[in-house]
Amino acid sequence: MSDAVHRLTKSHTTFLRTRKHPSADAFADLDSFDHLYESHQSVLEVYEAITEQLVLEAIERGTIGYLVPGSPLIAERTVDLLRQRKEVSIKVLPSVSFIDLAWERLHVDPVDRGVTIVDGQSFETEVARLSGPLLVAQCDNRFVLSDIKLSLEVENPPKVTVLQRLGLDDEAIFEVEWENLDREFEPDPLTSLWIPELPLSGPVGSILELYALVRRLRKECPWDRDQTPSSLIPGLLEEANEVVEAIELIESDEGSLDDLIEELGDLLFHIMMQGAIGEEGQTFGMADVAHGIRDKMIRRHPHIFARDPDAPMPSKEQLAEQWAAIKAAEGAEAKNSRK
Repeated sequence: MSDAVHRLTKSHTTFLRTRKHPSADAFADLDSFDHLYESHQSVLEVYEAITEQLVLEAIERGTIGYLVPGSPLIAERTVDLLRQRKEVSIKVLPSVSFIDLAWERLHVDPVDRGVTIVDGQSFETEVARLSGPLLVAQCDNRFVLSDIKLSLEVENPPKVTVLQRLGLDDEAIFEVEWENLDREFEPDPLTSLWIPELPLSGPVGSILELYALVRRLRKECPWDRDQTPSSLIPGLLEEANEVVEAIELIESDEGSLDDLIEELGDLLFHIMMQGAIGEEGQTFGMADVAHGIRDKMIRRHPHIFARDPDAPMPSKEQLAEQWAAIKAAEGAEAKNSRK
């Protein structure tokens, strides 16, 4: 335990985030916020309540101390929340984190492997944009483990290494199958997960897999390799017309969703072929296509992305006029930029 921490506790009123950590035994006389964990429904609500109470204590007492398990700079949401409060100023005293022990136990260089560190409490919202190796912290209960397990939809989920109570006498490190993640062991506040390779799941993963297939076809298939943007035009028009036909057949109760899905896939393949050809020629890529349409939709929907929350939503007629005006302004700007 650092001398700075001991000096802090002797000179200022100091609080513990939780006593559910072995180092808390050294501060038997300090108050903790464990009671808030029992009186709130979510961990985020607990963190917000802790932050509010600490701010009030600081305003009333002046300088106070606040001790958290491990490093206050890693996976410590309350410190992030405190830094956002303008009523108080924060001075952080860094310390050793469990993560340092994790790298040693796993024999992993996090920089070399490109590891992402994720809070288990927010895994479900983060997973859509993540891939590669992950260290998942704060997996303190079965509900968190269940959310993690259910958030990944892939055919061959990875095995997981469970890291518990690193550095203590009852330290435990073992592997579990993904489907047993929330039922094979008892989690606690000192539980983390090592996922050596997280495959992309959901629509992001499926689209990336398709684009990888398209690029492989461009390299290995003689027919696909010979295609140019213009040679693909007839097929592109045909697939677009077949999408329209599939939609019209469904609306007349004569078509099927399977047919529509297939035709949309054929059209998407053509779009990705155009992107792959552009990428090969270093003129543009699928990222440019995606960013371009994203930016355009943001510009053309100011009632969503730049709306005054107190202003009423425009009518459909007003939205049509707004769209036409923005489109005309974009056209004029593009014309002037070409001069």
